Amino acid sequence: MPKTLLQTVRREYLKFHLRLNPQQSLFFGFFMYMILGWIFLSLPFSQKIPTNFIDTLFTSTSALSTTGLATVSTFDNYTFFGQFIILTLIQIGGIGYMTLTTYILLSTTKQITHWHKKILYNEFTMPREFKVQDFLKSVIVFTFTIEIIGAILFYFAFRPIHSDTLFTIWTSIFHSISSFCTAGFSLYNTSFEGYATNTFLNGIVIFLTISGALGFIVVTDIWYYISKRTNEISFTTKMITLTFFSVLFIAFLIQFFGEPSIQNYDFGNRIQVALFTTVNSITTAGFNSVSIGSLRMSVLLSIIFLMYVGAAPSSSAGGMKITTLTAIIAIVKSKIRNEYKVTYFGRKIPADRLEMAVSTFVFYTAILFLSVFLLSFTENQTLDKILFEATSAIGTVGLSMGITGSLSEWGKIILVCIMFIGRVGVITFGLAILAKKQHKFIDNETDLAV
Repeated sequence: MPKTLLQTVRREYLKFHLRLNPQQSLFFGFFMYMILGWIFLSLPFSQKIPTNFIDTLFTSTSALSTTGLATVSTFDNYTFFGQFIILTLIQIGGIGYMTLTTYILLSTTKQITHWHKKILYNEFTMPREFKVQDFLKSVIVFTFTIEIIGAILFYFAFRPIHSDTLFTIWTSIFHSISSFCTAGFSLYNTSFEGYATNTFLNGIVIFLTISGALGFIVVTDIWYYISKRTNEISFTTKMITLTFFSVLFIAFLIQFFGEPSIQNYDFGNRIQVALFTTVNSITTAGFNSVSIGSLRMSVLLSIIFLMYVGAAPSSSAGGMKITTLTAIIAIVKSKIRNEYKVTYFGRKIPADRLEMAVSTFVFYTAILFLSVFLLSFTENQTLDKILFEATSAIGTVGLSMGITGSLSEWGKIILVCIMFIGRVGVITFGLAILAKKQHKFIDNETDLAV
C-alpha cells in the first residue's frame, strides 16, 4: 500500500509539472527548494540556538538565491548540519535546480526529454547553437573543478589562521562554494573584514567570484574555441567580457581614489581593498573586507550601480545583467545618432533581444522601486540604506550597510520576496505569474543572450 501510494503521488506530481510552462516549472522548482530548506533549517538539530521561523525562511531564501544577506549569524545560529543545508542550497541556486538532476539523467539514459530542454533553455538563456548536452557537461565539470581548486587554495590560506584542521577543511569548502556561486555567505560574522590585507585570501575570492560571474555561456564558448569546434570567440562572449571588465575598472578607480577610509593603507593594500569591494559588487558575491556602512556616498552610489547591473547571463551572479545594460546603451546610442539599426561594436542586435532587454530593464527597475517604496513604510531607516539593501536583495548580492539584522518582520518578508524574484529572474517571474502560454522568443535565443 505505501508503495502504491508513493507511485500515485509521483505520477500526479509529474502530471502537474508537465502542465506548467517552463517559467512556471522554474518558479515552482526554486520555491519548493526554498520551502525544503526552510523546513530543514527549522529542525532542532540544525540550530545551535533557537531561531524564529522568519529568520530561518530568510536564511533559506538568501542561500538558494545566492544572495548572502543574513538576519542571524550563520556560524553562531546553525550547527554543522544547518551550515551543510545552507551550503547545499547555495550550490543548487548557483548552478540551477535542473542542472544536476538533468545531467544525472543524461548520464544514465543518454537522452533527455523535450520538457527538460525547454526548462534548461529558459533557466540559462543559452544561445541556440549550443547543444544542451555539451553545455550541461561544461557547467558541471567547470563548477566542480573550480570549486575543488578553490577549496584547496583556501585550505592553504586558512591553515596558518586556524589550529583546528577539521574546521579549516570545512571553512575552505564552504567559502569556495559560496565564492564561486557568488553567494556571499561566510562563517565569519564580519565576512573578510579581518583579512583586508591578506593578499592570498583576497586573490582566491576574486578568482572564484569572477569565474562564477562571467557565466557558463562564456566558459562553454571558450571551450568550443579551445577544442576547435568553432573558429572564433562569439560576439556575445567578447561583449560580456569587455563590458564587464570596463565597468569593473571604472568602479575600481572611483573606489581607489574617492574613498577616504582606505587612504591610510599603503599603495598595494589600497589596490586590493578597492578591487575586492568592486569585484564583490559587480559579481554579486557580496563579501566585504571593509565596513560598507562607513563608505562615502559617491562610492556607495557606484556600488549600488554595480549591484543593479550585475554580471553575465547564465552565471551564478545576479543583477539586471551586463547584456541588458549593453542593449540599453545600444538603443540610446542609436537614437542619439538617428540610426535605423541598433548596433553594438558594429553588430546588429536582433529585435527580440532588444525587446527582452527593455522588458527586463523596466520590470527590474519597477520591482526595485516598489520594494524601496514598501520598505520606506516598514523600516525606520534613511533612504540610502533602504535603497542599498533593496538593490542588494534583488541583485542577489549580499552587501549591506548594516541594517539587515534590525529589519522588521514585514521588512524581512519583503526582502525574501525580492531575493526570490532576483534568483528566478524578473522576466521568468512575470511569465510564471501572468503568461498563459509559452512565447516563442524565449525558446529561440539568437546572437545575444540577455
